[in-house]
Amino acid sequence: MPISPSIRPPARRTAVALRHVAFEDLGLLEPLLVDRGYDLTVLDAGVDDLAAAADVDLLIVLGGPVGVGDVATYPVLGEEIALLRARLSMGDADPLAASASATPRPTLGICLGAQLMAAALDAEVRPTGRVEIGYGPLTLTTEGAAGPLGEVADAPVLHWHGDAFAIPAGADHLAATPGFPNQAFALGATVLGLQFHLETDPARLEQWLIGHSGELAAHGIDPHELRAQAREHGPALAEAARRAFARWLDALPV
Repeated sequence: MPISPSIRPPARRTAVALRHVAFEDLGLLEPLLVDRGYDLTVLDAGVDDLAAAADVDLLIVLGGPVGVGDVATYPVLGEEIALLRARLSMGDADPLAASASATPRPTLGICLGAQLMAAALDAEVRPTGRVEIGYGPLTLTTEGAAGPLGEVADAPVLHWHGDAFAIPAGADHLAATPGFPNQAFALGATVLGLQFHLETDPARLEQWLIGHSGELAAHGIDPHELRAQAREHGPALAEAARRAFARWLDALPV
């Protein structure tokens, strides 16, 4: 007997994570998504068809060792920027226009993901010639402290980048560090770009140290120091990060 439309169970919300290297994964985010009933798919950039991410309820673009300036060498980055531009533009509506009645579709960018989002929103993304790698505190703006990032106000976060983005026009500037003043931005409650890593499980940091061993050596960064920082700050950051992500996810439209 067919199920009456009136008693059909609600459709599960869908989420896609775009992953660039296997060890920079969803980490602490994955169980939060599962607990909230998302039907989760992970796509590997450059391998899987990005069309599967075009119409999802939530898109998460993760980090990686390439940059916006590498589009000519890694064309998939251009495909991701185009995907994000279409998603954040809400079709014919301008997400930055005061008269826009719609809101951008829920999208989270982490590190490279945030840089790709900034590029899709026509903000400058550029290499700086230096890196910010290791645990360090954020300085939150008024908007940042009032939102989900307020949960990590007292927790040094994991930084791992060399490129920097400008804050997109119309977006709220949420966080800064002394060396990189643009650390996070938001467009309303549905779009969040983070230059730093809240998702990393400190118990799996060794994968990062091995995977990025060449970068660490090139910049004279001692893996033993990063391990020590993770032991000191990792557990508290993980708890604060879970709270921050939970606040952001729970504020998304159903």
